Amino acid sequence: QVQLVESGGGLVQPGGSLRLSCAASGRTFSSYNMGWFRQAPGKEREFVAGSSRYGSIRDYADSVKGRFTISRDNAKNTGYLQMNSLKPEDTATYYCALGNGGVAPSGYYYWGQGTQVTVSS
Repeated sequence: QVQLVESGGGLVQPGGSLRLSCAASGRTFSSYNMGWFRQAPGKEREFVAGSSRYGSIRDYADSVKGRFTISRDNAKNTGYLQMNSLKPEDTATYYCALGNGGVAPSGYYYWGQGTQVTVSS
């Protein structure tokens, strides 16, 4: 079993930055591909970014490409999502997940509880 805890969310002005963290405990973090998803009220959960087990392959949704960066430190059992040039439409609850990977939520076995990101002036 793996437990995931996200942190780093908050209120930020448009154009600002935040770094989300995802701390994992339990089974080996590096055994899994990692993904970040987000869900806004009334909308489906959507893929934001994904990383292979050792970070050599990274994938991004078109809406965040060039602004967000996914990374991971397997020695610390922690993943990150650096978010720059934030826009109001980035407002959502952000979730990290571990599993087989891909852009569909069904590809992930373990989920955190989410952290709220609000982009507003």
